[in-house]
Amino acid sequence: MAENLTRRALLGAAGAAVVAGVASEAALAAEGKEAPKGGPIKIIGLSTSPRKGKTTAAALQVCLDAAKAVGPNVEVELIELAGKNIPVFDPAAPASGDFDQVAAKLTDPKVAGIIVGTPVYFSGMSSLCKAFLDQCMAFRKNNFALANKVAGVLAVGGVRNGGQELTIQSVQAALLCQEMIVVGDARPTGHSGATLLNTGDDISGDEFGLSTARNLGRRVAEVALRVAGAAR
Repeated sequence: MAENLTRRALLGAAGAAVVAGVASEAALAAEGKEAPKGGPIKIIGLSTSPRKGKTTAAALQVCLDAAKAVGPNVEVELIELAGKNIPVFDPAAPASGDFDQVAAKLTDPKVAGIIVGTPVYFSGMSSLCKAFLDQCMAFRKNNFALANKVAGVLAVGGVRNGGQELTIQSVQAALLCQEMIVVGDARPTGHSGATLLNTGDDISGDEFGLSTARNLGRRVAEVALRVAGAAR
């Protein structure tokens, strides 16, 4: 019994230390003073819309801008799959097309976080997003090359409740199979991910959706910095 009490006290103290550390980091971030030790990390925004430079890419850029603002050690990059050859995955006749080029960027050790963005089609992800996620079978065969990278998901729909959350959850399920650390958007919105409304090929009027994108980008960057710091 005494041993159990001692262990509980130790775990409680450790938990309190973690909470205190997180609170301290949050305070620094709020003041714009976060400057973690170690080299820079990179957050990649991956747009799986078949339309280049449209609302999914714009929403991801909002995420990336928020991620970059977390601290000077955060670098960002937007990758669009539009126009690239990402073939349907066929295990009987594998063909990777341009996937290998994208994979090389995602598996760079400097990349600590990936935010996947997709438009919503019939309450689901784009076919390009699905093809990409299926091609990610290659990562599982390569010693789970995406394991322990932080992942967030963003979805852009044509109406406010057009299946964005369903889409996000289906993408998250695939990313969990890669042993990624999946996070949602941060407080005060604090749900499964970034959910945006596309009105006439424009997201600029969706202030709530933009806030979820900013919160998601910030959350991915903050967790990625903590994971990278713990690994060093």
